[in-house]
Amino acid sequence: MLDVINDFLSSKVLIPLVLGLGVYFTVRSGFVQFRYFPHMFGVLHGSWRAGSHHLSSFQALTLSLAGRVGTGNIVGVGIAVSMGGPGAVFWMWMTALLGMSSSFFECTLGQLYKRSDGKGLYQGGPSWYIQHGLDKRWLGMIAAVLLLVTFGFAINGLESHAVSHSLKDAFGLPPMWSGLAISLMLGAVFVGGIKRIAAVADLLVPLKVLAYVGVTTYVIVLQFDQVPAMLMTIIKSAFGLDQAFGGLVGSAIIMGVRRGVFSNEAGLGSAPNVASVAKIHHPVAQGAVQALSVFIDTFVICTCTALLILLSGFYTPGFEGDGIALAQNSLAAVVGEWGRMFISVVLALFVFTAMLYNYYLGENSLRFMFGEPQKMLIFYRVLVLVLVFWGSVEDLSTVLAFADITMTLLALVNLVAMFMLFKIAMRVLHDYDKQRRAGIKTPVFDSSKFLDLDLDPIAWPPQHGSPGTINRSDPVLSSNVSKQPAQA
Repeated sequence: MLDVINDFLSSKVLIPLVLGLGVYFTVRSGFVQFRYFPHMFGVLHGSWRAGSHHLSSFQALTLSLAGRVGTGNIVGVGIAVSMGGPGAVFWMWMTALLGMSSSFFECTLGQLYKRSDGKGLYQGGPSWYIQHGLDKRWLGMIAAVLLLVTFGFAINGLESHAVSHSLKDAFGLPPMWSGLAISLMLGAVFVGGIKRIAAVADLLVPLKVLAYVGVTTYVIVLQFDQVPAMLMTIIKSAFGLDQAFGGLVGSAIIMGVRRGVFSNEAGLGSAPNVASVAKIHHPVAQGAVQALSVFIDTFVICTCTALLILLSGFYTPGFEGDGIALAQNSLAAVVGEWGRMFISVVLALFVFTAMLYNYYLGENSLRFMFGEPQKMLIFYRVLVLVLVFWGSVEDLSTVLAFADITMTLLALVNLVAMFMLFKIAMRVLHDYDKQRRAGIKTPVFDSSKFLDLDLDPIAWPPQHGSPGTINRSDPVLSSNVSKQPAQA
């Protein structure tokens, strides 16, 4: 029954909504993900640190990549290719292109409506912009519950199962012991709150991304002469033009879009929760950085996994193994048996950082619903650790179907809220564009121009003077701000 409901919601609700609104956001914004693409790197370059009391835009990026780059980049891609053929990769790309605009605007809204927690940090996300932008706290509560159930509980248990059994296959490590080790390490990070989670993500996310991309690129280079033909196969099979995969075009679209959305999470409402914690000069700047994270997730990491599988010679149409086995066997077919162990170790890194991200999404939801419930947060942490251990030793496949349903419902709530707030998001984008056209390299948000909005004056204090003039009383905003003419 859960599978039937999930298939209906994914094919009849999620896919049309994600693609349709992705096209709408893209066209209405003047193809923002394309015209802002070079600028995304410029914003990121100047945002490595925000001071000892705040999280920077770069740290918010590593936090979002901690969640986006998870089992979906290995297991999800393997499932998509095995069930939808090479054409599924093309539809993952298309989903990511549209998803970059969705992520741009949801994270811009998250920053715009964020609230100060009184301790130098910020909180925000779909629940906040639904309450303060739409004045519908009840809908924000629904989003918070769906986020808590999906990420805080269900997905953590599922990812624990994936990594514990991968380690068992590669090293013979009993799932019980790997589950216990993961639970203890997670607990040590949880008690440090968002700052410790960000510090761990700062260390592990670049490490896991560089290691994985490095090895898979090595495999691709070894077979580089086959890459052009394989790229043509991906494109042809996406439209049913490749004879070997002609019958999979429907599955290619469904699996490519579904796995693409669940991998890069654009529009789902998860990324704005971590995007909102950063201390930045303008909400649009964080939207640009988060759009870049969708690109990294799909066009870099998912593509590496797809080409690894398709070029290995191990994959054949109709493969009936799981996504982990497909990736492990594909790498082992090229580099030898150590490839299985490498996939297991990288998957463990992917899962560990993703669990930290998932945990924080749940904690953020609890704070929205109950304020600062210290006893409830302690209970939540214990429950998450128990679920992680339980997931390592039990097959929670039923939970996967349930999590897909709640995630689809969360996407539905978030995308509808984004659509209703899109005019406001465009006002903020136009403000940013206007400052850049005026030659201001680092635009600054002036909340006095948006007095009709329910914004937090602590998070966004009014600026004084001409556009781009910063509040000199704020040492974070007043540092490293240049007014040199913007590069075209």
